[in-house]
Order: sequence, then C-alpha cells, then structure tokens
Amino acid sequence: MNSNQHFDAYLQQKLDEKKTYGTFRSLLFADGKIDFSSNDYFGFAKSGLLTIDNTDLPSGATGSRSITGNSQLAEETEQLIAGFHARDAALIFNTGYMANVGLFSCLAGKGDTYISDEYIHASIIDGMRLSYANRLRFKHNDLADLEKKLNNATGKKIVAVESIYSMDGDEAPMPAIAAICKKHDALLVVDEAHATGVYGEKGDGLVCKYNLQNDVYAVVHTFGKALGLHGAVVTGSNVLRNFLLNQARSFIYTTALPPHNYLLIQKAYSLLPAADRGKLHELIQYFRSKIAAETSIGFIESYSPVQGIIVGDNFNTKAMATYLFDKGFFVRPILAPTVPVGKERIRICLHSFNSNEEIDRMFTEIMNFSY
Repeated sequence: MNSNQHFDAYLQQKLDEKKTYGTFRSLLFADGKIDFSSNDYFGFAKSGLLTIDNTDLPSGATGSRSITGNSQLAEETEQLIAGFHARDAALIFNTGYMANVGLFSCLAGKGDTYISDEYIHASIIDGMRLSYANRLRFKHNDLADLEKKLNNATGKKIVAVESIYSMDGDEAPMPAIAAICKKHDALLVVDEAHATGVYGEKGDGLVCKYNLQNDVYAVVHTFGKALGLHGAVVTGSNVLRNFLLNQARSFIYTTALPPHNYLLIQKAYSLLPAADRGKLHELIQYFRSKIAAETSIGFIESYSPVQGIIVGDNFNTKAMATYLFDKGFFVRPILAPTVPVGKERIRICLHSFNSNEEIDRMFTEIMNFSY
C-alpha cells in the first residue's frame, strides 16, 4: 500500500466514524419531490423569469475585480442594490460564505472583540477566526447576556447577528440589539440572508423594515435564497466598500462573477417588490395553525419560512427525513455540529409556491411516522 492509499484509508476511517455517530452526509436529487427544503422562497430559481436576452456578453470575467474582472455593469449593479437597501454603497461577493468570511476576517483585528449570537452562521464564525480578534458568544437572543459580554469586551467591539436565523427561523430583537450597541459604542453587523426578499415593504429586509440603516454598520444580503441566484453583497458606507476591496481576501483573490450574473441580479431585484410575500406569510400562518394543538412533535417556534421539528437524535432524524422523502417530500435532516447536540432536526422551508394541500399531506405523514 503506497502513501496515497494509506491516507485514503485514514480518511475512510474518519468517514466510518461519522457513520457510527450518524453524522455522515450524502447528496440527493430533489427531482419529482415536493420542495419543502430549498431557500427559493418565491420560486424565482425555477420560474423561468430569471433569464436575459443579451448573448453578446463574455462567458467569464477573466480575472478578479481588481485585475480584469471589473465592469461598469458590476458597479451599476452594486449601486442599484445599495439604493434598494437604503445604503451608501455595496460590494458583491461570489457567495454568501465568501462575503461573511471576507467581511469578518478583516473588520476587526488583534485586541478587538467580536460578540456574536451563539447560533450565528458558520461562515461568520470562520471569518472571525481568521481575524485574530477576541471572540465572545452571547446566549441566543439574550439581551442581558449580550450586555454582559459587551462589558467584558476590549478594543473595537463588533456585534454579529442574523436577522432571521437559518436553522431556527426565529427573528433577532433587532431594535433592542441596536440600542444596546449604541449604548456600548459597538458596531452592529447583520446577516439578512433569510430576511432579504421575505420582509420589508419591497423585500428590502428587516434592517429597512425597522429603519435601522443608521444604526447598523454593515449588512449582508445573499442572492442564493429568495432571489434564486448565486452570490452575495455587503452593504454599508463608501469607506467600508473601499476597505473591503482592499482588505477582504475572499474578494481580492477570486475571479469575479460572469457578466451575465449581474444582469440576472438586477432582474431579480426588479422582481422583489412584486413577490408574493402575502401568500408566503399566509402559508406560514397556515402551517403554524396545523401544529398549534400538536404537543407530541417538537416543532420549533418560528414565524418565518424556516420551520422544523426537533428530533434530538442523529439516527432518528435521518430516518424521519428518509421516510418523508420516500413519501414524496424533499426535506433534509440537520445534524450536529450544524445545530447543537440534542437539537438535531428536520428543517422545513415554506415557499409561496407551496399549497395548503401539500402542507396537509406532509403533516399527515409527519404524524404517521414512528421511530
């Protein structure tokens, strides 16, 4: 056995350990299943609406934005997005993960302190780790614990939250958090990934809904969820934009998006104001009414499109997901360490294209499932 085979054997041992603990991941196709899993909240990705007629654009950007990949189209798109979210400037990244890693890796440094909600997304955690700043976590949505951690912080203090949490679907108490940050002279950074498109009068998110634009230093919006596309953007001041394009390594050292992506982003933003948020929120209320009297199933407390069932065991969670998949519903198990041990769950995402009848059928199968 050569060194490559030895290392493959070592990796296989690690994979076998994951199977033993029920944390092994595999890929599935969603073809032919009723979608209760994707983040495509309005069906933009599958609607056929996001197409462009311009076929004269090059197929690739040919380089990073700082070399050959910049264009008038890219900057016009950023200006459009900044205006939509009532910010001064915006900078587009290739993915939401890259946006958060780039932003948090350079916004603070040694001697400064990040204070993040304990349920913050992994991309933010990775970015904070790369910064060399101190890191403190406060209990989920716990304002008293946030103040306690702020009192213990040193250097520049930066608080990081999601407006809608990706696994629990609950909302951060944003106005109260903003007030606490102001009291402690701390910056507030908000990831609006699951709020963009879904909240606000025109889908501009919760920061705009609560008129917190002047109280939040930077906001991240992703294009891979309600917009049905790919990429993300950081919005804030012109100074922040210039700082990121000089310091954010995930922006500097990557090939820019293809030009046609910017046209698609512009089109998605033009569709957001007319997206059927009313239908989506009616379905959320209908789902909540179905489960209101059901105490034998651990449904999470959420009033966003992100719903779920706490199963609390890797193997039972995967078994339930497989059962629902076989019954025609595409849902996915969420296992530790993505969620805390004991909080393993079935994650259910509602969309404006789902129906009450589909919810009824899924609910029946959930109740029929036995461990």
